[in-house]
Amino acid sequence: MKNFILFVLLLMSVNSQIFSQRNLENSIKGKVIDKDAKVALEYSNIILFSQKDSTQSNGTVTNAEGNFIISNVRPGEYFLKISFIGYETTKIENLKIGPRTNIELGDILLKAESFNTKDVVVSGERAAVSYQIDKKVINVSEQLTSLSGNAVDVLENVPSVTVDIDGNVSLRGSSNFTVLIDGKPTILESNEALQNIPASTIENIEIITNPSAKYNPEGTAGIINIITKKNSLEGISGIANLNGGNGTRYGADAVFESKSDPINFSLGLDYSKHLMEGENISETWTLFNGNKYYSSSDGNGNHGRENYGIKSSVAYSLTDNDLFTLNGRYGYRDGTNGSSQNYSRWNVINPVEFNYSTVSDRSRGGYDYSAGLNYNHNFESKTHTLTADLIYQHSNTDEFTSYKQYDLNKIIIDGQEQTEKGPSSSFRIKVDYSYPISEASKFEAGYSSDLDYSNDVNEYFLYDSLTSDFEIQDLFGKDVTYDDNVHAIYSMYSNQISDFGFQLGLRTEYTDRLIKLNRTNEDFAIDKWDYFPSAHFSYKIDSENQLMTSYTRRIQRPRGWELEPFLTWMDSYNVRQGNPALKPEYIDSYELGYQKMFDRSLLSAELYYRINNNKIEFYQTAYSEDITLRAVDNIGKDYSFGSELMFNFDPLKIWNVNLMGNIYNYKIVGEIQETKFDRESFNWNTRLNNSINFGPSTQLQLNLFYNSPTVSAQGRQEDFVMAGAAFRQMFFDKQLALTLQVRDLLGTGKRESTSQSIDFYRYNKFVMESPVVMLNLRFNFNNYKSKNRSDKEGGGMEMEGGGEDF
Repeated sequence: MKNFILFVLLLMSVNSQIFSQRNLENSIKGKVIDKDAKVALEYSNIILFSQKDSTQSNGTVTNAEGNFIISNVRPGEYFLKISFIGYETTKIENLKIGPRTNIELGDILLKAESFNTKDVVVSGERAAVSYQIDKKVINVSEQLTSLSGNAVDVLENVPSVTVDIDGNVSLRGSSNFTVLIDGKPTILESNEALQNIPASTIENIEIITNPSAKYNPEGTAGIINIITKKNSLEGISGIANLNGGNGTRYGADAVFESKSDPINFSLGLDYSKHLMEGENISETWTLFNGNKYYSSSDGNGNHGRENYGIKSSVAYSLTDNDLFTLNGRYGYRDGTNGSSQNYSRWNVINPVEFNYSTVSDRSRGGYDYSAGLNYNHNFESKTHTLTADLIYQHSNTDEFTSYKQYDLNKIIIDGQEQTEKGPSSSFRIKVDYSYPISEASKFEAGYSSDLDYSNDVNEYFLYDSLTSDFEIQDLFGKDVTYDDNVHAIYSMYSNQISDFGFQLGLRTEYTDRLIKLNRTNEDFAIDKWDYFPSAHFSYKIDSENQLMTSYTRRIQRPRGWELEPFLTWMDSYNVRQGNPALKPEYIDSYELGYQKMFDRSLLSAELYYRINNNKIEFYQTAYSEDITLRAVDNIGKDYSFGSELMFNFDPLKIWNVNLMGNIYNYKIVGEIQETKFDRESFNWNTRLNNSINFGPSTQLQLNLFYNSPTVSAQGRQEDFVMAGAAFRQMFFDKQLALTLQVRDLLGTGKRESTSQSIDFYRYNKFVMESPVVMLNLRFNFNNYKSKNRSDKEGGGMEMEGGGEDF
């Protein structure tokens, strides 16, 4: 570790000297940004040509902030071409270089491509996916097939991510990842947070599979960062969405913004209610004391959610370089699961069937609120910054589970009820500092503290046939308090030397955690230091080919309920137990990426290798005659080695095709209850997204997704395929848009799995209703004036396709 730190310091010193010399040489500098979204376009191609004979003289790519510098330019006359896939190429002519000449181009604004077809002008959109040194950025604003849903629905069309029919999200095959909203953590569980974000409010999604030392290392697979829409123009503007569909599916959301220096104000409202129904089938046997117990069931199930929220922010520019932002949110969420099943049970000794029916219901929800204060200071340049965040979050979660068993005459014969009240709160402090050593090199450092507290009180009730009521069972009740504090510091150094770029970082964390079982006076404590290095490298082979590679170390800490040592009854035949001796998982992650850019196409390939030590996994075993125990342990290691491929191309001017695939080998090795195992599977998934523009206001999208079978420590998940379609028509100069969506177009959505050990077997199948049809109405309005750009921002030159004289 000491050698690593010394290496970083030495590298910083050497490169600072290099760039102090390079800045004296002939150079051309500038910054490339999206004209509409006002965001930096990293890895834009910058090519310098001789004005005399149009031969290529030099070139480079933009960095994460969109900046570029071409040094060592020989005296002469040149022109510059700036290109990025999905955007019109910009040409800047008459660049005259003399001895010791440095040209500052300022901001270069690229706009989306447009073309003519039969006298109809069709505007192109931003690239579906853009690649940066440590992340993929997905343009969500034009994903029509998920417009009426939430962030989970959007992720169905995102590379590296898979979503099963229950809405469970996986990032490169792992359900352990961190969700950020506008770069900030959320107090909710990952899936809960994603389900609470309306798709129509999302601008971009950042997939960070190998996060740098700047980010929290929590999460096996990485980070999903949701970037919400923000208005960059002055005046009053807003956007409203109303949607509805077959069954119980409807919602609405709206965002209003008022921008007038020095105060900007925004207000957002959202409401949605969705219910998904389907059919359940299961078969189970358990082996206990030498006897086999069998059961089979079939029936109906449903998954529902209802949520609403209000959020607001006020930004005040104290000076041109000092910005304060105060934001807050209040929301309510309610998730439900229910089923009505018919069962048959028998065993080898007594083969006579016992037939009955069950009704089970589970609800989990409550309110949550948050408040945050952000301060941003720009020093002499916009890349020399200091930011600070104070965030408080609170969530009050109530959970209720009911299970009732009926005989053939519909008389209740058994049942359980369980309640859990779980208030939790968190306080976060974060400070980040960024110092540009030169145009191409940067030093970053920061500090953060996450202080989390929660309390879970659980009560268990059994049905008493004598009183025909549910009686409390004190033996199974629990009262658990969690105090989890993590303090961290990090530093990073990045540089771009000609076509070679790198970013090196180190993060140090101190964890102080205490779990208290209040009813038994038991404590479980963790007090330890962890170190997380990161390294990212990129090499621009030429103007069309690029390589990127990276390494990071990450951690997945056990969640609170995974550590609870007592039994939690799910129903009469299923019980769960945690393990306070669980160790955190430590993950070593390696990636190698390649991008090839064509005239109107992009080919991207990524190799990745991930080793997960101390793998935490739930396993199932027989608890008693016909009761299944779901326990958890550090079972061993797992290995994922694979490749992600993406090809984006235009077969016709009006037709864009985005083909994505993930191929990987998954291996899991370890031991469960003194039984060793070694399981391996070859997995793959692919998605095909088609977008056809019939005119400036008419668009059709067709999507197809397939996920292959995969294995776990004890079982196998079968494959599934899903298809979707959407049609959008815009009116009144694109202020009004009507979108028709169809999900599971072919009726193929299902979840099918098996689990097996020496004393247990289970088969499950859930087939959801289909198709799901949604209609979305969007209205946007504005009354604004274009924001004037000052000279200090680079002159504000708009360089549109076709070129401008400079």
